[in-house]
Amino acid sequence: MADAGQRYRVINAGVSGDTSAGGRARLAGLLERHGSRLAVLFVELGANDGLRGQSPEALHDNLGWIVRETRRHRPQAGIVVAGMQAPTNLGTTYTEAFRAVFPRIAEENEVLLIPFLLEGVAAVPSLNQEDGIHPNADGHEAVAGHVWSLLGGYLADRCDMDGAC
Repeated sequence: MADAGQRYRVINAGVSGDTSAGGRARLAGLLERHGSRLAVLFVELGANDGLRGQSPEALHDNLGWIVRETRRHRPQAGIVVAGMQAPTNLGTTYTEAFRAVFPRIAEENEVLLIPFLLEGVAAVPSLNQEDGIHPNADGHEAVAGHVWSLLGGYLADRCDMDGAC
């Protein structure tokens, strides 16, 4: 954002290792603390649901609830959903059902979708830590570039150059 000359106030409410159920449980407190200033909610949950083999329908229910509850409290806020993919070792049926959750949420709720947060980074050894799952510093830079390529215009359409939305 700074490289693009835009100054938005960003609050990272993420919790390492969190699932969609955890995000759902924390949303009320976040809306209470920050809701009056919320211009855009960026929802990036689900990766840990997939790593744990949790139900794609539960993921859908949790993400849908987060979107609807945010809209109920802050109707004018923009909402962005970042898609994830499940590991292939969970089988084709599961991975396809998991992958389909994110575009389904975006379509049902008319929100911006980033189809796959780790596009161009997942499974690229030089962009990931030794675990092969989590991006390293170069991978984070690549993810940021990918996200900004989709998010920058969305924010510019919603906010003025000083970051007021």
